[in-house]
Amino acid sequence: MPDRIGIERFTYETAEGWEKIPEGYEFPDASGVTVDSDDNIYILNRGAHPVIVLDKNGDFVRSFGEGEFDQRAHGIHCSPDNFIYTVNDSQHCIKKYTREGKLVMVIGEENKAAEKWSGTPFHRPTNMAVSPNTGDIYVTDGYGNSRVHRYSAEGKHIVSWGAPGVEPGEFQIPHNVVVDKDENVYVTDRENYRLQVFNNKGDLQAIWQNIYRPQALCMDQKGIIYVGEMLMDTELTDYPMVGHRLNAFNTAGERLARIGDAMLGDGPTQFIAPHGFGVDSQGNLYVGEVSYTVYGRRLDPPQKFRCFRKLKLVG
Repeated sequence: MPDRIGIERFTYETAEGWEKIPEGYEFPDASGVTVDSDDNIYILNRGAHPVIVLDKNGDFVRSFGEGEFDQRAHGIHCSPDNFIYTVNDSQHCIKKYTREGKLVMVIGEENKAAEKWSGTPFHRPTNMAVSPNTGDIYVTDGYGNSRVHRYSAEGKHIVSWGAPGVEPGEFQIPHNVVVDKDENVYVTDRENYRLQVFNNKGDLQAIWQNIYRPQALCMDQKGIIYVGEMLMDTELTDYPMVGHRLNAFNTAGERLARIGDAMLGDGPTQFIAPHGFGVDSQGNLYVGEVSYTVYGRRLDPPQKFRCFRKLKLVG
């Protein structure tokens, strides 16, 4: 029997060899994953083919974005109306594509950063999400700002909130965001080891503590929120029980499951650096990792690890 991870209704098997991609294609540091309404999977990665699209059987459909990204491809999100949004933090903008890869909108000025810590969009944004009700766009901004920005579906700025710090409502690297049907905005506050919940005006609703460097984030059709924990940013990257695991929460902030081995690794039940999640209509999880950037390049000699996998739901 294949190795299984998780507990009760959150039990998964790694679907080894599921993805079938052309020769020469790869997922070096798969920084983001998203799934459209037809269960096609979009993997944002830092290789020659930045967005690789697979169907629900794992067959290659297309790629796009060639020549449009540098090595900081960071986040990807499929809106409820099946547009694909990407975030490249060093380009300081948000790009909106059709599913076929046609660029239809850019929010922000590409390659032009706002003044660092100014609160003005954007300085190294990290991710974004679209409201299922209004189509408004929420951006976490990110490495050079400590803000969340809300835009209309047409790209008009509405409101921003947040500031650098550790107090409630402040951020140390707002890294990812999802929006639920009630317009609650969930933001992973990575270096404060917490997730903060706001309404769509930026008023703080709740803080979920005891999440180790949370960065990957997505929500399934049942309202379950999946959060990925980052490994330690020190020489003690192999510290047990700290980081490199997946979490499932309900919208009240109750942890329903913590998934993955105590030790980081490349095995079927192990993770190194979960950075982006997608979930399909069947509850299967797709995990993108930035294993080389945060771990493999530190080794002597440098080493590449698995950066994308499908976790088939069996529980």
